[in-house]
Amino acid sequence: MDNTSSVKFFNRGPSPIVRLVFFSLLSLLLLFIDARHQYLESTRSILSTLIYPLQKLTSLPPMLWHEADDFFTTRNRLSADNEELRAQHASDAAQALQLQSLQAENTHLRTMLEMRERLNLPMQLAEVLYAERDPSRQKLLLNLGQSKVAAGQAVLDNTGVVGQVTRVLPLLSEVTLITDKDHEVPVQVLRNGLRVILFGSGNPNELEMRYAPVTADIQDGDVLVTSGIDGTYPPGLPVAKISHIERDPAYSFARVQCAPITGVNNQRWLFVMSSMAKLPPRPEGPADTSAVKPRKSGKFPR
Repeated sequence: MDNTSSVKFFNRGPSPIVRLVFFSLLSLLLLFIDARHQYLESTRSILSTLIYPLQKLTSLPPMLWHEADDFFTTRNRLSADNEELRAQHASDAAQALQLQSLQAENTHLRTMLEMRERLNLPMQLAEVLYAERDPSRQKLLLNLGQSKVAAGQAVLDNTGVVGQVTRVLPLLSEVTLITDKDHEVPVQVLRNGLRVILFGSGNPNELEMRYAPVTADIQDGDVLVTSGIDGTYPPGLPVAKISHIERDPAYSFARVQCAPITGVNNQRWLFVMSSMAKLPPRPEGPADTSAVKPRKSGKFPR
């Protein structure tokens, strides 16, 4: 069969060049008509309305990606900022507490200096370094050694008597507090001058007035100050306040509980009395009365 006589089953139509030229001219014509007369404005509006959902749909994945990226970036940044703020807050809180502690310490030192000027007594400032671990023993260790203090010297704070130096080491000195069960303080009632003895109870918040007669003129709230007897403490320093009195006629002595005025375990800085007036030694045993003898009855000599 001749090839020229074969039947063409597929009709290709115009060539690509012809199509390109046709559509190019058509585009130019539509642009010219639209620019001059704006006939396609309504058509453009309709088409833009129709394809708007498709545009939004096609732009949704990138938008979601950017939003997710911004979310995690912001979350990580906020988390880091929160951690930094927490650390800064903890540091500021520690500094604020330290500042409050320094302010309280400065206030305490100022009141102690005012007390030294008011009493006009030789004192030296000491720092509390250690406290007794045994709760039954009320003792402190100060930073003054044997070159600066001696056993027997009184220890004060800004409100009154704290204790007494009972042992001196090369670099430290041991103070027995007035609340120690083996310590005694000669005091007198500020209201009427009644002299009594205060004994430590082993409790840092309690003292005992022993051997006070049932009929003694003492009342709840009476302030007890040092009497100056025995030359250990200067007279007139506050020691305690009577908190409770029990009087039972069946007993000769009243049960009197007192609360120390000073915070025996609350202060870091204390005063140590440098010296006290020395008293003559106490005589041993009962007084000798043999030097004076009663005269026997009879006639007087001429």
